[in-house]
Amino acid sequence: YLYSGALLVFSIVVFMTAIFQEQVKVAQNVHPLLSFFIFWALIIWLAMMEGGQGCLVGLQPVDKDLYEYTHKVSFKCTTLAHRGNNMERFIVGRQFLVVLIIFVINLCGAAIVDAKVFGLGDWANEVFLGSGIAMIMTTIMVGQLTAQINAANCMLDFVNNYFMLLTTYVSLMIEFSGILHIVYVVQLFFAKIAGKSIESKEQPRSTIQKLFFWTRVVMSLAILVLAFLVTIKALLEGKTTMWDVGIPPYAAVILFLVLMCIIGILEGMQIALFAVINIPADELKQHSIAYANCQLTFFRQNLQAFLIGRQICVTICMFAVARITTLDYWINDNERNIFDLPDALQGILNTGLMGAIITTIVASLVWRVIASSYPVPFLSNPLVYVIIRLCLLVDAAGVCAVSWLLAMIHKHVAGYEPDEVYIGTADDRLGGKQGLKQQEMREQSSSDLDLEALPSESGSFEMEGDMA
Repeated sequence: YLYSGALLVFSIVVFMTAIFQEQVKVAQNVHPLLSFFIFWALIIWLAMMEGGQGCLVGLQPVDKDLYEYTHKVSFKCTTLAHRGNNMERFIVGRQFLVVLIIFVINLCGAAIVDAKVFGLGDWANEVFLGSGIAMIMTTIMVGQLTAQINAANCMLDFVNNYFMLLTTYVSLMIEFSGILHIVYVVQLFFAKIAGKSIESKEQPRSTIQKLFFWTRVVMSLAILVLAFLVTIKALLEGKTTMWDVGIPPYAAVILFLVLMCIIGILEGMQIALFAVINIPADELKQHSIAYANCQLTFFRQNLQAFLIGRQICVTICMFAVARITTLDYWINDNERNIFDLPDALQGILNTGLMGAIITTIVASLVWRVIASSYPVPFLSNPLVYVIIRLCLLVDAAGVCAVSWLLAMIHKHVAGYEPDEVYIGTADDRLGGKQGLKQQEMREQSSSDLDLEALPSESGSFEMEGDMA
């Protein structure tokens, strides 16, 4: 943990100093103290989303009656997320929200030209501030891995707060807006090719619902095309926040597309690996490359190491895409906006919204759909083996090892308990047993409800317990 912790502390100190010394772009536009709170608010929200998705997915097979009274907010979150097809909608909306927050963090933390703190040498300032490493390391270790580690075993406690409930509603509203609906057409297309049916937990759409659905699909396609046009034009004109390394515009476009493919493979690999778990080994052996990839990933503790390394690689690539694609047109500076758009609209585009839409749809969700439809062919790509090795190497380097220590501290401070304490293990639940604390809390909740149901002075019965 030592050098990983030292790296994290140094990164935070350098980055926070840069904010208060107005060495980052956002601090030049708003008060540094406000920049400080915006950054950490985004990190906390990112942590909630990163851990929250795993919790909502992991709690799907658990009977909600087991924690209805012991974890009331968790019950509200899961009831909402598990209703009908809401889980799929949540994942789609949440993915865009995660990408958008990473883009905004990148916008907030982009250092100005020749930024310097603590009198560090040019190379140190360039590595930690110019390249954004200080910001990226802080985001990964504090805003992602720490939350994911605790959420893996303390699902009920992790989502037992109204912040997660709000996040669930926001994710569902983003999906409902339709900006990502083109993904569903891709899903239908690959399901048709694979000869698979898409299971739904809801009734077939009515005529009006179908019209509303396809209207949003058309809108989503139009937005995606616009996002590509805007981003490619800005790259060719050199009007993005990309590092000034002297590469020609067309090379920037190629780099952008390559990074999109790498993110896509990283996103799809996780889906494909879990999809082939139940395929018989004899059948999988017929696909030598896919079999070798599975053997490597599921060997001893490699799966956990791969998942951590994958998360680090995905985040680094997303920050790189954010830096490459975020528009940098100066408003009110006698400079033409892209496509001569109004200043207000140009200001919105400068937030990185277009790049976030492209990344979410083309570099994330579409690849997940492909990997889900064709897991074995996906894993038969020789590049997948190289990327697995890279992820294992990144984890073995230990640069983010302090996340485990942070997770232990967070778990202790927040008072998290493993889910088995409340609802027992899966075998216990199968045998009708419950966790010890779950039994005690249910008994206490029952006593509270009995007290609330006592006759009032007027002789009527209070219904607060039932209404809750």
